[in-house]
Amino acid sequence: MRHRVDGKLFGRPANQRKALLRGVVSSLLEHQRIETTLMKAKAARKIAEKIITLGIRGDLHAKRLALSYIPNRNVIAKLFSEIAPRFNGRNGGYLRIVKTRQRVNDGSEMAILEFIDYEAIKKPKEKKKAKEKEKEEKKS
Repeated sequence: MRHRVDGKLFGRPANQRKALLRGVVSSLLEHQRIETTLMKAKAARKIAEKIITLGIRGDLHAKRLALSYIPNRNVIAKLFSEIAPRFNGRNGGYLRIVKTRQRVNDGSEMAILEFIDYEAIKKPKEKKKAKEKEKEEKKS
């Protein structure tokens, strides 16, 4: 009986499950928005929010704990320098899950896992690209 046993197993042994969630969280921190299955998104959100909280702490011990879970120095550097300062005054709730569709292959529910301020970050970058295109058009 699995009474009150928390977490999804994803039909994998523990080491593969841990590697899967590491990869999902690492991709999320790198790209700041990913599409995955709903269950993977829910499991990854739980882990990612703890790691973002470590990023907000910002001390050496927090960096080492984050590196012990995600051994990619570039992603951890981005977490501590760019992502964590955005959520400095916030007590959790850094991510949102948006249900999108059902996958054609197996019918599983898909969802987008993103930071809550994703639109505010992406819009300035899009404006910069539009300005660059206008400058190129004026030159030619």
